[in-house]
Amino acid sequence: MKKILLVLIAAITATASIASLAQNSKLVTKKVDFAHVKEVTENPDNKYYYPKLLRSFLSNDTVMTLEDYRNFYYGQTFQEDYNPFRESVYSNVVETLYYKEPHTRAECDSIEKYAQLSLKDNLFDMNQMKFFIFALKEKKKYNRAAVRQFRLDRLIATILSSGKGTKEEPWVVITPEHEYNIINFLGYVAVDHEDLGNGIEYIKVQPKEGKSTQGFYFDVTRMMEVAALKFPDM
Repeated sequence: MKKILLVLIAAITATASIASLAQNSKLVTKKVDFAHVKEVTENPDNKYYYPKLLRSFLSNDTVMTLEDYRNFYYGQTFQEDYNPFRESVYSNVVETLYYKEPHTRAECDSIEKYAQLSLKDNLFDMNQMKFFIFALKEKKKYNRAAVRQFRLDRLIATILSSGKGTKEEPWVVITPEHEYNIINFLGYVAVDHEDLGNGIEYIKVQPKEGKSTQGFYFDVTRMMEVAALKFPDM
């Protein structure tokens, strides 16, 4: 499974806005407090009540703050249907079409259709978000593409704001794919994966010219806690 992810996700490249987020010194890191996230996202009177955030996310609203996204993304782990290993049955259809060149109008329609269906199954599937944005741009639906790009950029910023990708301050993710997404969005290629125990995983990356980075650390503690409860036989 991990080897497959290394191959498939490596083709998703960075956008200028994502790269700037990674280098933005104004992106303040903040440790994820899951107890607090649970409290506010389950309180109907709180502005971070999960159904409220979900409605905003699914609308064409581009005013959700980074704090909104932090509570929305990590609050997903307290939802009944949360599955860290969720994969849509439509995802393979989109990938097959996406890697064909050139694309006909009909193929772009199919990419849009199946990416949208996939995202209904898996709200935070960043690969499908990229496919959807691609199809919209190919069809010159630039306003809709901009809204989708906003969502994707804010989700990436959310993860980047959870730490620094170091052993001391790892990035916190709620699904394994997001580890690879973040690495690729930053312009790196993952070459190896290591479970260090205690909920910490390390992904080694291919060296980049002028960079000393050898890999990044991720905190998957919450994800594995939920997986252990929902899938005890794994």
